[in-house]
Amino acid sequence: MKKRRTPPVGTSHKSTEHISKAAFGPTGVGPFPAGAVVLVTLNNPREKFWGAVLALDPAGLSFRGLELSSFEDATNLLVAGEPFSAATLFFPMHRVERLELDLPEGNIPSLSQRFTNRTGLEPADALSRAAGASGGAER
Repeated sequence: MKKRRTPPVGTSHKSTEHISKAAFGPTGVGPFPAGAVVLVTLNNPREKFWGAVLALDPAGLSFRGLELSSFEDATNLLVAGEPFSAATLFFPMHRVERLELDLPEGNIPSLSQRFTNRTGLEPADALSRAAGASGGAER
């Protein structure tokens, strides 16, 4: 019979200390500094968002953006000259399943590039303006 290995006292598979060091690096920033445009996948319930990182720490992700399913509608509103609004949100780290920089894949443009091509605006500028227009409303 194989002996089951038990983790050292005070640790568990859910411990976030080792994850924090890897994800945030020694400076606490890692590859996701404030202002980075990202795609966020959440669990329980499963949701996807596009927007900009406001802050990232072991407690969670502060974020300004919109649901991925609303991306096309939001760009259409801007193209039509309508106001654009983005929510300022906090997601606890236990809900964050995946955080991915919004980068192009080969010849496929990123959502940020598509947004800029359609609206003529940089995503970071549009998201910060949207926060000012909505008063930074939280959801």
